[in-house]
Amino acid sequence: MQIHFITASLTAALVGVLTTLFVGFPKQVPTTTEKAMNTTLIVAERHDEPTDSTTFRGTFTNDEYQVWITIDFYGSTVTVPEQELFGQLPGYLGAKRDPRKWFITDATITSPKTAHLEIINDYGSEDLEATLTQLNDSTYQLHQDDGSPLRIVVKSKWVKLPKTLVLIRSKQ
Repeated sequence: MQIHFITASLTAALVGVLTTLFVGFPKQVPTTTEKAMNTTLIVAERHDEPTDSTTFRGTFTNDEYQVWITIDFYGSTVTVPEQELFGQLPGYLGAKRDPRKWFITDATITSPKTAHLEIINDYGSEDLEATLTQLNDSTYQLHQDDGSPLRIVVKSKWVKLPKTLVLIRSKQ
């Protein structure tokens, strides 16, 4: 007995051809709104990738809170030290005084100087959305938009990081 598999795309194409043969070609003309939506989507796709591929790659630190982020939003090639089980991610946030990490699970570059981030703690019990903005060549701002606050442990006590955190590119 042989089992034959047809992929979803091949099945969809076959259904489309059969529908056209038996029902005929659709006579529906796209509305002005549908045309505008299609144009908008094409324009939005052009802004996904900034021309500079180093803007959202590197390590950035905040000395006041002794935290850093390591990111690569272009290839998601960051492996969190001692957390290799999670594979390669767009990045993570770490602290000098706290062994826990916050994982950047998704990063979408929304403009040449701005990225939208989804972040979770290493237990998966807290998550948040944030925006990372390049202010100049070496200075970035991480702003927590929605969700749980970023927290680290300092001397056995939880410390909330401010909603807006300024980070400086490390010279590595």
